[in-house]
Order: sequence, then structure tokens, then C-alpha cells
Amino acid sequence: MEFILESKTLKDKSYFSSQEMEDSYRHKGLRRNLLAQLRLKGIKNEDVLEAMEAVPRHFFMSSAFLKFAYEDKAFPIGADQTISQPYTVAFQTSILNVSAGMKVLEIGTGSGYQTSVLAKLGAKVFSIERQKSLFLKTDSLLTKMRVKAQRYYGDGYKGKPGFAPYDRVLVTCGAPEVPDALLKQLKVGGLLVIPVGQGNSQEMLRLTKNSETDFSVERFGEFSFVPMLEDREMRN
Repeated sequence: MEFILESKTLKDKSYFSSQEMEDSYRHKGLRRNLLAQLRLKGIKNEDVLEAMEAVPRHFFMSSAFLKFAYEDKAFPIGADQTISQPYTVAFQTSILNVSAGMKVLEIGTGSGYQTSVLAKLGAKVFSIERQKSLFLKTDSLLTKMRVKAQRYYGDGYKGKPGFAPYDRVLVTCGAPEVPDALLKQLKVGGLLVIPVGQGNSQEMLRLTKNSETDFSVERFGEFSFVPMLEDREMRN
């Protein structure tokens, strides 16, 4: 899958400048340097690294912050949300064990960067965002990039039961607990990756659904995410 930009995109100043939508040799070089850092930090899944090399992270940030786009750091994107640290994206995607054709439910579309990496891996992505302003901005961007992913504005705690069961579920925000609805929508044999905990850090968990009532849990250390909020969609 290639990310193709329609020519009219470069003229749409209301969303992006031509500089923001250009993927130059400089951008690609910065991306390769970032991937080298991720390898040194222990990321070994070459399929994930190849997908991240193909997705221009700077498309998801203002051109004014290009120097931050390929640093291994999270960065604010508005609506009290962030674009995740590249290491976190690589780590979560690696332990999710995604194969082409799998149905993946993503909770927290955010900037759309993680969504694009999953799509590049060949997953059938269903992504939910609860911040209305962020949903609209990201939906426009992913449309222009021709990223094949179904995007929805709604409450991530409820998941998307109409398309269940899912092979994989990925939560990209810190949850106080594992939502029952997401467990129910996971296919038997499927994996749910979710950071769980309150405050400034959460524990990364991977749950395997062994049967409709039995789950095994693996733990992968501490990470930091914005909180997963419950019960209602944000209206601005």
C-alpha cells in the first residue's frame, strides 16, 4: 500500500501547506535515522520498522515542528492529545503481532499515525476517536493520504460491536481498567494490547483470549499515555 496524495491536496491551504505534504530525501533520511535509534532500543520486528519507514510522520504534525517529527518523543497535537513516541508505536505494534488481512480495532485514532502504520501492515483497521475536533482533522488527512481505514467518532470504551469479532484490539491511551466491551469484541485466539493504570504511567498489558471466559495476561513494563476517558464523546 502506498500513500498517494491527490494534486489538489497541495493547494488546500486550509489544512496543509505544500511543505507539510512533501516527503523529501531529507525527510526520508531523518526517518531512517529514527529507525536506527529504534533498533538500538530493541525493536526487532522488521515488518513494523518497514511500515514506519513508509509512513511520513511529519505529515501528522505542522511543518513548523519538523525538527521534532523524527525525534523519539511524543508531541502535542491539540485537544490535550499527543502523537505517540515512535518507540511506543513500534513497541505496541510489535507485540500486537499483526498480519495482513487481520481485523484490528484501534481505540484512539489521535493524529492517525498509528492508524497509518497498521494500515501499511495490511490490517483492516477500524479506529475510534472521541475528540470531535481531532477526529475531523485526522479524518481529512487520512482521506487525502488514501489510508484504507474505517474511522469513527465515538466512545472507545464501547468499541465497535457491529464489526466484531476482531483479531486484534489496540488501545492507544491509558485506561484505568480493561473495558469489558473490548474483551467481548475480541475473537477467541485474538490479542488485546492496552496500557492500564492511572496517573502519569501505565503498565502495558497483552491479553490473549483463550475462550469466551478465559484470558491470559502478559506484562511489558511502564509507559506513559494520555488518559482514556469514558461515557461520552467530546463535542469540540
